[in-house]
Amino acid sequence: MRSKEKLRLLVNGEQREVAAYSSRTLLEVLREDLGLPGTKHGCEVGECGTCAVLLDGRPALSCLLLPVELEGQNITTIEGMSDGPDLHALQSSFADLGAAQCGYCTPGILLVAKALLEETPSPTREQIEEALGGNLCRCTGYLKIFEAIELAAHAR
Repeated sequence: MRSKEKLRLLVNGEQREVAAYSSRTLLEVLREDLGLPGTKHGCEVGECGTCAVLLDGRPALSCLLLPVELEGQNITTIEGMSDGPDLHALQSSFADLGAAQCGYCTPGILLVAKALLEETPSPTREQIEEALGGNLCRCTGYLKIFEAIELAAHAR
């Protein structure tokens, strides 16, 4: 019989303890064990970007990560992007410009865009396109997404 391992994870700036099977992905632990449903199931093979989180500030695909290997690293989910009731500039610009259609891919895109703006405060359109190259959206033509990221960059 398999046993669960006790994990200590730093999620959205808070130490969290969870008992989980070592074979579970970070995506599964975030959603099912820690109650953070903002990280979405997508392809589950690392090709769509829907499950993107930030790992020490850098985009990472939670469907490919084992939480047992992440102790001591800072994991940021979409739930940790805003500052309490105050939306992050990216979240506001997405809302203002209608950059999210169904919204399923939006958490991953927002986190990747946040990492981009932290590294490159005024990215070019080409840099935005490159950063989002691993994030698939089936609803939009990406134009509003690119415009929302540019708006957030200028609002900072």
